[in-house]
Amino acid sequence: MKDNRLKSFSGAGLVLLSLMIFFTLLPLEAHAEEPEKVVIGVHVNDIQEIDLRTHSYRLDFYLWFRWNNPEINPAESIEFMNSFEPEDHVRTLIYDEPQKMPDGSLYMVLRERGKFSAKFPLNDFPFDKQKLTILLEDSVSDEKGLIYVADPATEVPISINKDIYIPGFLIGVPVLEIGKFFYDTNFGDLNYKGGSNYSRAKFIIPLSRPEISMAVKIFMPIVLILLCTALVYFVHPVYIEGRLGVVITALLTLVALQLTSTSALPEVDYLLLTDKVYLLSYIFIIVTLAQIVLTSSRVKQESYEKVIKRDILVLFVSTAMMMGGMALILMRAI
Repeated sequence: MKDNRLKSFSGAGLVLLSLMIFFTLLPLEAHAEEPEKVVIGVHVNDIQEIDLRTHSYRLDFYLWFRWNNPEINPAESIEFMNSFEPEDHVRTLIYDEPQKMPDGSLYMVLRERGKFSAKFPLNDFPFDKQKLTILLEDSVSDEKGLIYVADPATEVPISINKDIYIPGFLIGVPVLEIGKFFYDTNFGDLNYKGGSNYSRAKFIIPLSRPEISMAVKIFMPIVLILLCTALVYFVHPVYIEGRLGVVITALLTLVALQLTSTSALPEVDYLLLTDKVYLLSYIFIIVTLAQIVLTSSRVKQESYEKVIKRDILVLFVSTAMMMGGMALILMRAI
């Protein structure tokens, strides 16, 4: 009887000991599967160039990392996903080795200088709003091994030099977006059956244009051309050659103005806001030209008074339609 009790006690003890070992090791295994959290932040030192024709921009910035695993170095395995002309990039590691922080984490800073690319939407030019982005991922580890997190030790994870000035643009408040990006391929690695997600950080610098100055610069010449065209209606119909000369000159001037105003922009397969304004202006000038030709054919059959009244009516109707179209275009853009 005593032996049976000892055997029962021993069996229960072994079961209890096994359960204790199991539940002790379980959190360790779960913890081992957690990805390494890499704290990141950026300070933009300079925006040196913005090229709308090539959809590229040149940046100079500092990027820092903090992490705990001494077996990795995210500053060396980082990859910029939207680099433009990568061979021209200059990367400088500020420290030879990762630095030890007071909280035990490792710290590294790099300086990157080079061009990046992002497709610029120009539908609302010259009131367009653009975003300069920096996209980065780890070239070695997917999100199961490494994820990026914003630096909680700074007020903002991305800061910008307050002395930066970009002619023709206003700089907004930069933001950081961190998410995941799925690659629907295993890149030929037989250890993976399908695609995988990678942690991706996206630093965004929003840009806008000064609306008043851009409107005056772009649209004032158009207004002057249309005003000169409208004044033709107040020239006596007897001066047919003079009226035709003014309108044709206005048309040719408008064509030349459109070609020069978009010379710095890339070729796109959609209409810009300025294209729509020019299209309305062309219609206004063509209507004026057609009215002058029609008047010249009727001036010998009707009195000058009737012809002039008809010209003024056409002027008011075409001007009202022109202003209404302009207002509708600008309201959608601003």
